[in-house]
Parts: sequence; C-alpha cells; structure tokens
Amino acid sequence: MTFCIVSYVEHHWHNNQYYAYAPYVNEMNIWLQYVDKVIIVAPLSVNKPSVIETSYQHNNIEFIEVEKFSLLSIREVFKTIWVAPSIVIKLFKAFQKSNHIHLRCPGNMGLLGALVQIAFPKKQKTAKYAGNWDPQSKQPITYVLQKKILANTFFSKKMRVLVYGNWKNATKNIYPFYTATYTESEKQPLPELTLQNPLKFLFVGTLSKGKQPLYAIKLVQNLLKKGYTVSLELFGEGNERANLERYIAENNLENYVFLRGNKSKDFLKQKYQESHFTLLPSKSEGWPKAVAEAMFWGSLPVATPISCVANMLGNGSRGIVLSLNLEADTQQIIDLIQNNAVYARKRKEAINWSRQYTIDTFETEIKKLVCE
Repeated sequence: MTFCIVSYVEHHWHNNQYYAYAPYVNEMNIWLQYVDKVIIVAPLSVNKPSVIETSYQHNNIEFIEVEKFSLLSIREVFKTIWVAPSIVIKLFKAFQKSNHIHLRCPGNMGLLGALVQIAFPKKQKTAKYAGNWDPQSKQPITYVLQKKILANTFFSKKMRVLVYGNWKNATKNIYPFYTATYTESEKQPLPELTLQNPLKFLFVGTLSKGKQPLYAIKLVQNLLKKGYTVSLELFGEGNERANLERYIAENNLENYVFLRGNKSKDFLKQKYQESHFTLLPSKSEGWPKAVAEAMFWGSLPVATPISCVANMLGNGSRGIVLSLNLEADTQQIIDLIQNNAVYARKRKEAINWSRQYTIDTFETEIKKLVCE
C-alpha cells in the first residue's frame, strides 16, 4: 500500500532522515507500520531539527516538497495565488500514485488537500483534524471551509475524519478520537498527593499569547497574595518568554515562578507526578496534550473549556474549568485546596479517564482505519 500524507508541518532533512515535530511524527509512525511506501507532501527546511523533533521510522519515503504559504498579509496572499497551482498539481500526482490519502488538518495544505481529494472519490481517505471541531467556535474562514468539505459525505467520499470530542449533529464520517502519549506498560500505581504546602503548579505548552501563560502566572500570583504557599514551573518556549520574564521580575516572583524551557517527555512525566495542578488557560486548542498527560499522571488539570476540554474534564468532575475571571478562578482553586477529599476524588477520576486512551489502544484503532 502507498500511503500519502498531506501536511502543513515543516520538515527537516538530516542524517538521511526526515524530521518534524515529535508528537506528530510519533503518531504518524503508528500509521506507517501498516504501509509499504510513504509519500509526504509538505514544506521542507534546510535547518537542523530542534530538540522537540524526531524522525519518521520507515525505509521507503518519497518526499514531495512544497512552499510554505499563508493568507496573513497582502504579500502572502499574492504569493499563495502564485504557488497554489503548482501545489495542486503536485497533490494531484501524489494522489494518483497512492492507495490511501491522509490529510493533516486544519492548515493551508489541509485545505488544498481537501479540495483535491474531491477528484478521487474511489480512494480510501482519512483526515486528522487536530484543531477545534466545535461548530460554535469562531475560526478563520479557511478552517470553516475545511470542516465543511471534510464533513460533507458527497464531496468527501470514502473519507473518515478523526476529531477531538463528541459533537452533536455530526455526519456519519466523523469519528471521535483521542490521541495517546503513553503505553499500557507505562501505567503504574500513583501515590496519593495531598494538598500540603508548598502547592506545586505546572504549565506545559508554547509560551504564546494564545496559550495564555501570563494568566497562569497571575493565578499563582493571586494565590500568593491570599497567603498560600505555591510555586509554578512553566515548560516550553515561545515569543512571549521575554514578556513573562519581565512580568516575573517586576512583580518579584522570581522565588515562586520559574521558566524551565523545553524538556523531554520523561522529565515532564516525573514533573506531572510531583505537581498538584496543571494550568492550561488557553484561548484556542486542538488536542490539549498537556491536559491528557497531566491527567494520566495525577496532576489535576485547571483549563479553559475550549475544543474537547470540557468533555475531557467531565465539565468539572475531573478537574477545574476556568472562566478566565481571575478572582472567580482563584476562588475555584481555593475551594478545592480546602477540601482534600474532593481533590482526591477528582484526581482519581482524571487518572482513570485518561488511562483509557493508551498508545496500544490507539494503535489498534489506527490499524482498523489503514487496513480495512
């Protein structure tokens, strides 16, 4: 079987291997266990891969390079008009050679792939929509268009679309799916974590305005003002780092809030187990990986109800749902800190929910999608 991946993710050629963002590649390596040849249509960079990237594990890869493009400025719009026809031709030729078409959405490449796949109604297809599938959320028009094409069973024949969460009025080709990080063998009993000082908070994610790490800092700062002994470690990098460093210094938080940068999966696994809460006050989210990982290791999630997060948290039975009102959210945390029995129950429910979705379970489901 020849399996074609259409992706917006930038790839890197290094040491005779193709590298890209590790969580994405690790997932794709599961899909690729069942195929003979892989065709990847995606942007390619000459830069060396970063520490958060890994390589595909397949010995028969054909890479079709395309230019990166966007619609974020007038200049980019004109560039897109110029390069789009050549990308469409490359997609058409790649689809002709493939038995299975796999689209990574949302993204500009996903949109073009969704349009071109209409011309191949007899091919087996899957799409992984790694964004917010909530039909009520405000999203760019390109995202809305992708969702409409993918969910339309007339235009997207033989297409199965994997989305995060369960949504009302979904078409028959929409499959609720949860990505996994850990295996069955990694499950281990977790000791009880009582709410004793100091209380440890985590933030794991990109240091960007969309992820709102500053709000996480302000939550912890507010708890400090109210007399609680707390600390916050932020893991990740991003263009907000300098602003966060400035805020920490101006508010004398250096002994309570720490920017740790990017760390390995194993390092974070230990940190989750040691921490009482994981904060994710994000404005937008596809798959809230940090929430699922925190739940798996018993760090209770405190997150905004975006995408499938409310479903993951059982609308508050497995965590705290943020309102993004600083005083109200601080009080929610205080109420839980003052009731260890409720904290223990929520933590146990969070662990049990997350541990349903292991890599082993995920692999079984992927095999069905590829091999049927």
